[in-house]
Amino acid sequence: MALNLRQKQTEFIIRMLNLNQPVNPTGTANEEVYKILIYDRFCQNILSPLIHVKDLRKHGVTLYFLIDKDRKPVHDVPAVYFVQPSHSNIQRIVADASRSLYDSFHLNFSSSIPRPLLEDLASGALNSDSIHRISKVHDQYLEFVTLEDNLFSLSQKSTYVQLNDPSAGDKEIEDIIERVVSGLFCVLATLAVVPIIRCPRGGPAEMVASALDQKLRDHLLSKNNLFSEGGSFVSSFQRPILCIFDRNFELSAAIQHDFRYRSLVHDMLGLKLNRLSVPGEKGGMKSFELDSSDPFWMANGSLEFPEVAVEIETQLNKYKKDVDEVNRRTGGNAGAEFDGTDLIGNTKHLMNAVNSLPELTERKQVIDKHTNIATVLLGEIKERSLDSYVKKENDMMVRGGIDRNELLSALKGKGTKMDKLRFAIMYIISSETINPSEAEAVEAALRESEVDTSAFQYVKKIKALNVSLASANSASRNNIVDWAEKLYGQSISAVTAGVKNLLSSDRQLALTRTVEALMEGKPNPEIDSYLMFDPRAPKSSSGTSSSHLKGPFKEAVVFMIGGGNYVEYGSLQDLAQHQQPVKHVIYGTTEILTGMEFVEQLTLLGQKMGLGTSVATSSATQ
Repeated sequence: MALNLRQKQTEFIIRMLNLNQPVNPTGTANEEVYKILIYDRFCQNILSPLIHVKDLRKHGVTLYFLIDKDRKPVHDVPAVYFVQPSHSNIQRIVADASRSLYDSFHLNFSSSIPRPLLEDLASGALNSDSIHRISKVHDQYLEFVTLEDNLFSLSQKSTYVQLNDPSAGDKEIEDIIERVVSGLFCVLATLAVVPIIRCPRGGPAEMVASALDQKLRDHLLSKNNLFSEGGSFVSSFQRPILCIFDRNFELSAAIQHDFRYRSLVHDMLGLKLNRLSVPGEKGGMKSFELDSSDPFWMANGSLEFPEVAVEIETQLNKYKKDVDEVNRRTGGNAGAEFDGTDLIGNTKHLMNAVNSLPELTERKQVIDKHTNIATVLLGEIKERSLDSYVKKENDMMVRGGIDRNELLSALKGKGTKMDKLRFAIMYIISSETINPSEAEAVEAALRESEVDTSAFQYVKKIKALNVSLASANSASRNNIVDWAEKLYGQSISAVTAGVKNLLSSDRQLALTRTVEALMEGKPNPEIDSYLMFDPRAPKSSSGTSSSHLKGPFKEAVVFMIGGGNYVEYGSLQDLAQHQQPVKHVIYGTTEILTGMEFVEQLTLLGQKMGLGTSVATSSATQ
C-alpha cells in the first residue's frame, strides 16, 4: 500500500480529537462527547492544512483556543490539549488544572515529552491538588506539517543559517541535528515504517542519518515500539528508502526562478500552509485555499504557467457550455403547444438541473479563484520580466555560463532587487570558472541597484573554496580544511562535495537524478560513496556503503536539511509518475522557503562573515 502521510496524520488527529478512542468507519467516535480544543501556535499550524472548522464540529469540538490566551472556565466539559512539550506549555496546563477550568484534561504532546517535563507536570498537578483532573497523557509523534499527500515540513526556522553559522559551537549544532532527527522520527512513526537510510558522506546529512539510525535502533529494542506491526522479517524490497540531503548539495534549486504554476504561486504570492492572499478587483485582499480539495490545483500545479492559462480558458468554456445545456433543457420550447408529455419531460430536466447546480457552482468558484490568481501572477511576470529570468537561468545551468553583455543587461533591466540578486547568485553557481573582472562587474551592477551583496559574496566564497579543494591534493588541503571547518561549523564536507553537485548538468535536478539512482539500487558511480544505515540490521554493518543493498525501491522519502521548495517537490513527483511501474516519493524538508527567503538566509550568513556592502538588509528584499 502506498504511503499516504496526509491521510495517516489526519487519522491520528481525528483519534486524538475523539479522546484517543477508536473511531468507527464514518470517522467519528461511537459515543459523541462535546469538548474543547486547546493548542499552541505550532500545533495550530499542524492542524490548519488538515482539519477545517466544520470537521472540528463533526468530532464534537465546540470551542477552540490558543493555550496562551486568557480563557474562562467551562464546567462539565473535557478539554483536549494538543501542544509541544515545552516548559511554558507545562506551566500553563498546571495553571489551568489548578483553576479547574475544565472537567478533565486529555493531554496530547506533538512529540515525546521528556522525563523532566513529565515530572514537572506531575508535581505541579499534585501540589495544586488537581491531579484527578488529568485524564490521560499521550505522546502523539505528530510534530510536522503535512501540506499535500507527499509533502511535509518540520517547520524548523532558519536551520540553514544555524548549521552554517561560522560562530556556531558543537553543542548548538548537536541541538539542531537532534531537533531534525526528532521531527523525522515523528514522520516515520506516523507512517509506521523503518526505512533503509542513504545519505552522502559528511556534513549535516550524515549527522542526521547516523543519529536517526541510533534513535530507531534504541526504539526498536523497547517492547511496545511504534513499528512493531512491521515486524523485523520484512524484506528491504518492501521497505521504503529514506534519502537525506543537505541544502548545500544543490544550492541552485533553492534560488532559481521557476515557471511552473505551483512554484510560481509559492514564490511570487507567498503560499503558506496552503493559503494565500491576493489583491481583489475592488481593492482589499482575497484569501484562497489551495489544497487537495481543489481539483484544478491538483491537476495543473506542475504545468508551466502559459499552459495553466490555456487550461483555465478551456475549463471556463466547458463550464459555459454546460450552463447553456442546462438552460436549453429546462427552458421549454417557445410557442410550442402544451401537452402532458412535455410537462413530464420538463420536470425530469428540471430535477437534473437542480441536482447539477451545486457542482456547476463549485466549478465556477474554482475557475474564478484561478483566474484571479493567474491575473495577479501575469501582472508580476510582465512587470518583473520573470519569463526572461527563468529562460536565462536555465540556459546558464545547461551551458555553464552566460554572455557578459546579456548578464549585465539583465542586471540593469526589469525586476526587483531580489530578482537581480538571485540571478547574480545563479550566475556564480552555474559558471564553471569565475572570471574575476566579470564578477566585479556583476557586483558593481548590484551595488548600482542598491542591492546588499552579502549573499552574492558568500556564495562566491563557497564556490572559490570548492574549486580550491577540488584541485588541491590531500597534502596541501589540510590548512584549507582547518580554516573551512572553523568557518562552516560541521557542514564542511557537504560544502566541499564538489562543484558538480552544486549545479544541475541538464534540466533534471541533481537531487532528482540522485534519488532515481538510489531507488534503482544498482551500482552507479554517482552514489557508490553514499552511506547506508539499516536500523533493523546488526550494528556492525551500519554506515557501510551499498555493497549488500537490495533494490529497486517502490517508495522513497526524500528529506532536505536547510530548506526545501516546490521546485524540488515538483521535480520528484514528475520522476515518480514517469517511472514504470509508477513509484511513490514523499518530499520533506526542515522548512519550505521561497527563493527570496532562502537568499535572505544567505545574506545573513554573508553579514556574519563580514562580507557584502553596508546597504541595509531590507533593501535586498524590496
